[in-house]
Amino acid sequence: MTTRGDQILDRTLSKVGGKGLFVKELEAALADGRADFAVHSLKDVPMTLPDGFTLTAVMEREDPRDALVSPHYDSLDALPAGAVVGTSSLRREAMLRARYPHLDVKPLRGNLDTRLAKLDRGEYAAIILAAAGLKRLGLAARIKVLLEPETSLPAAGQGALGIEIRTQRTDLAHWLAPLHDPATALAVEAERAVSRALGGNCQVPLAAYATWHGKTLDLRGLVAAPDGQRVLSAQARADAISVEDALALGALVAAELKQQGADDIVGALMQAAAPDADDTDSGAHTGAETPAATGGSSKP
Repeated sequence: MTTRGDQILDRTLSKVGGKGLFVKELEAALADGRADFAVHSLKDVPMTLPDGFTLTAVMEREDPRDALVSPHYDSLDALPAGAVVGTSSLRREAMLRARYPHLDVKPLRGNLDTRLAKLDRGEYAAIILAAAGLKRLGLAARIKVLLEPETSLPAAGQGALGIEIRTQRTDLAHWLAPLHDPATALAVEAERAVSRALGGNCQVPLAAYATWHGKTLDLRGLVAAPDGQRVLSAQARADAISVEDALALGALVAAELKQQGADDIVGALMQAAAPDADDTDSGAHTGAETPAATGGSSKP
């Protein structure tokens, strides 16, 4: 399926209504029977699904990290002052601006092929993409270096695929159950709980990433101002053997971020975005992790 988000490339994701509008079109295909299930990159799925829809399976996670792609530079540290770095993500932009204020960070829209073409034409010195999307499309060789979470903390659900169905399709839930990876699902539940508690969307530079250490889940969260001048971070760990445990861990990290002032950052961004409310029917999607179309071909 091709959505309006694949077609509107002259505005940033945060200006055209957000990633949920991409998912909405696929849900329409589920609702009217044109598709049985949808495969999404979980980082691009809204934190709350509409009534009648459910994520029935979360597949084993691919590499969750961000990746630097550049024809000439081997690291972010090697980029000279004024070098143009492209990204579609406010999260990545904020972290770049915080750590590398001398770089010129500019928006980069389009599917993966389009973004790489812009890089190859010399419009950018480097671009930042999700490693998972590059690897899934057989383009891992384009990765110059993987950015560790300490440099670029991943988005909630990054690298994981989720399968969405209509809630009433219990037959599909049974057939798809073998694809479900409980460890990935619990980690993603904790991450998405952070974002949900903070009202996270594409207008908020927000990151959440959970890793397993034995039976203990370690969760890091981050909220930043888009200019990188203010960055809040929190971390907590707990044994997580159930969804409830994961949700509680996410709530704990979100509460710590709120205590540091995350609500002030989120509130200011929501207020600033209010004049763009008329654009919310435009639809947009980054395509960074190659979500598969429902019942159709996948798009990069």
